[in-house]
Amino acid sequence: MKTYIYEDNFVSLLTLINHLINLNIKPDDIKPINHEANLFSEDIFTNLKPDYNLVKSLANNNSVFKIMTNVYLSSDSKKELIIYYFYLNYLKYGDSILLRRNLKCVSKSLEISSYVSREAHKLKGFVRFKELANHVLYAKINPTNNVITILANHFKARLKNEYWILHDTKRGIISIYDKKNYYLIPEQNIKIDSNYNDDFYTDLWCTFYDTIGIKERKNDRCRLNFMPKKYWQNIIEMRNEIEKSSK
Repeated sequence: MKTYIYEDNFVSLLTLINHLINLNIKPDDIKPINHEANLFSEDIFTNLKPDYNLVKSLANNNSVFKIMTNVYLSSDSKKELIIYYFYLNYLKYGDSILLRRNLKCVSKSLEISSYVSREAHKLKGFVRFKELANHVLYAKINPTNNVITILANHFKARLKNEYWILHDTKRGIISIYDKKNYYLIPEQNIKIDSNYNDDFYTDLWCTFYDTIGIKERKNDRCRLNFMPKKYWQNIIEMRNEIEKSSK
């Protein structure tokens, strides 16, 4: 079994996939360079130069490019192979690829892309920023998929006049915004002062949330559908619910 290795970024993955297709190679697997080695697999390093022109040309087809990007951001263990076969068929069928749901790679790509988009959309409403002592806004997230870039683009437009930090604690990635651009860096490269300025407003918001709730209309099952429990730990107003469930 041969596993082709790429630098852990989308451009390098597409460069490798395009290279394999040009050589008519169907890989057994494709994995990032930091993947957990398999004793029964031979890792093959190609050392290709990232092809940014390829990515720019693909980006012209917004629908196809978005689907491939979302699949890459997913937590699916076979996402690289899914993208490989999706791109292979895109080269064959062109724009009509999205209509060919009978192809497993297409139906799977659409399914994964939709899942990633839904999670990113939910988190746009679930992210809760706190103000640090240095007046920088800070929020933690722990999404199933790697959606921090989608959220960073959203908050770049939504909070364009604020300094903010978005911290994916699951992957150890931090996005920092300086009122112009955002940057992704490993969490070990920055030390964050966890002292907050907004304890008063946090308590005020929780009191407001608890007060407006109508006891007779409470529906826990419905709430879980819209606000899955896996996100509760970073949602300020759910702290009382977490304390109740832990007792």
